[in-house]
Amino acid sequence: MNPVVPLIMAVALFMEQMDSTVISTALPAIAADLGVGPITLKLALTTYMVALAIFIPVSGWMADRFGAKRIFRLAIIVFLLGSVCCAFSGNLLEFVLSRFLQGMGGAMMTPVGRLVILRTTDRSELVRAMALLTIPALVGPMAGPPLGGFITTYFSWHWIFLINVPIGIVGLIMTGIFLPVIEDQPPSNLDWKGFFLVALAASGLVFGLSVISLPALPPATGFITTGIGVLAAIWYVRHARRKERPLLNLSLFQNDCFRTAIASSTFFRMATGAFPFLMPLMLQIGFGLNPFESGMITFVGAIGALATKFIAPRVFTAFGFRTVLLSAALGAALLTISFIWFEATTPHLVIIGILFVTGLCRSFFFTGVNALGYSDIDNRQASQATAMTSMFQQVSLALGVAFAAVILEITGYFTGGSLTVAHFHVAFFVVSIISFIAIIPLLRLDREAGAAVSGHRNRQPAE
Repeated sequence: MNPVVPLIMAVALFMEQMDSTVISTALPAIAADLGVGPITLKLALTTYMVALAIFIPVSGWMADRFGAKRIFRLAIIVFLLGSVCCAFSGNLLEFVLSRFLQGMGGAMMTPVGRLVILRTTDRSELVRAMALLTIPALVGPMAGPPLGGFITTYFSWHWIFLINVPIGIVGLIMTGIFLPVIEDQPPSNLDWKGFFLVALAASGLVFGLSVISLPALPPATGFITTGIGVLAAIWYVRHARRKERPLLNLSLFQNDCFRTAIASSTFFRMATGAFPFLMPLMLQIGFGLNPFESGMITFVGAIGALATKFIAPRVFTAFGFRTVLLSAALGAALLTISFIWFEATTPHLVIIGILFVTGLCRSFFFTGVNALGYSDIDNRQASQATAMTSMFQQVSLALGVAFAAVILEITGYFTGGSLTVAHFHVAFFVVSIISFIAIIPLLRLDREAGAAVSGHRNRQPAE
């Protein structure tokens, strides 16, 4: 395995992760400058994820049609243009549209990057490649909160988007030099009807749940949009069963490892997506910290995640996917529920320690579940699998943000007044329940599942 390739792919993940953590930390400051409430600005978070959900499904087809290297470089350029537009936005509408443009670029970067790795890496090296892929990407969350908090506190939030420009330029140069050209079979005609239905389903669900509690729009708007998304999803399932080559091939779910990875990671990512929205708000609004202080506390979770990447391959070889994933999911759920005891008087070292271990658990889970999902996927199905996996990931993250905001709105409605620490405690309790649900699909996973990828073999004698 050439280690340069996953490191190049990680440039895309670095920008995305840096961007998402920076904006979460700076959310109250951006909202105040644009003249809206912090919860209203969740539209900027979910709009980015809606754009990802809409355009990710066609990323595999475009990579096959125009070449993975060309699409990857184009995606970086689009992402950079969106970043610059965010920096110069003067109102909520401009900011939301700029985030949508960013999402269009991000929709191509991550799945196409994974596709390149799948087609250039032996399955026995997949866990190591996935771990290597996410090492630089985890520097984004690690540097994002303190850097974003420092810039927001002592300069201006506009500059947090401009930091993507030099990173993206480096990525463009590296891809031009090192990224291999992958020859693919000519793709079939694009399933336009399927693309329309998937886009309508993903955007309807995410946007609908986001605006149900939005003060500027009546709740009926959110319920109607969500209903349209559900109907579009049902319609697509019927369409995919009849179409010979649908946009997203649902037959992939007949693969046990792929199905389990998608089901478990969807719930786990919902809880993970809620965290960067809730925690900075609780630290700033509930505890009275400034953005820089908040960022210095939350960034330790990324350090914990980074630490696991150096030992993950050996851990999965020793214990297998089922044992490690169950342990990581259970640990993360238990640690998330402990957030309900955080108070303004809680020592910062205690909070930092818990967030560090939480980062360890989440990193083990995501490294394992990503490799498990692709363990039995051949190269002919790679573009479909990467597109479908990325779409589910982004939709679940967006649903996590939307769901967390709805919980805050509901608790605020019944208690009255502005947001307090108690509101965030309720939200984290509900989020922890979602995290526990992620354990259920893993219980049925065979102990030898993905052994060709993890290298694990059960040494217990057969009964």
